[in-house]
Amino acid sequence: MEKQIFKPIKQEKLSAKIVNQIKTLIVDGELKPGDPLPPERELMKLLNVSRPSIREALKSLVGMGFLETKQGNRTVVKSLAADRMLGALQNLLQDDINIVFEVIEVRKAIEAWNAFYAAKRATPEDIDRLEESIESMRIKMESDGLIFEEEDADFHLAISEATHNNLQTHIMFTIYDILKNSIGKYFGDIDHNAVFRQHKNVVNAIKLGDSNLARERILEHLDYVESRLKDMVGPEKGNPK
Repeated sequence: MEKQIFKPIKQEKLSAKIVNQIKTLIVDGELKPGDPLPPERELMKLLNVSRPSIREALKSLVGMGFLETKQGNRTVVKSLAADRMLGALQNLLQDDINIVFEVIEVRKAIEAWNAFYAAKRATPEDIDRLEESIESMRIKMESDGLIFEEEDADFHLAISEATHNNLQTHIMFTIYDILKNSIGKYFGDIDHNAVFRQHKNVVNAIKLGDSNLARERILEHLDYVESRLKDMVGPEKGNPK
């Protein structure tokens, strides 16, 4: 009997094709953590599919952990690192401020790597985004001394994206989600002029393509943030065992 080398072609549901396309965009880094998806009506036009197919695909992607629904029924890309890290660490942070300093230590290791490779790999577009972030900080800071907490997060995430390592971007997004609720209340007491200068130094090192200098500059910044946080929470709480 002749060996059968052909296999039947399976008809794939439209929703499955939508799922695969969006998953690929997330894995390839075209869609990043926190990025909102277009509204259903716009997705229908972009993909040339029906509303039921869109809804079935989005429901599947939420179930798989690629997307999540935020307030206002906005569908956004979810950090692929969130499920295993976020819940448990947030519970720990509620009970022990010293866990924050342990997270900062981990953050130093990750962000030093980010700055090092961003200096090696950043494209002109990456540099433009970092400089835009710095300019947004300057404008907000000079507008009656407004706090630029959101711009600060965007800056650090932009560095991780400049590494062109998508896993790093997802990890950084999750770490910022963890820190936002635990140390966000202290952000207004940090010297924003100092933070701005430190951020600018990091960008300059990345623009020069000097990996070691970029790593040194980001660690100087994070050391400063850590020391200020220890001052604010008190020495007895700011010394991890």
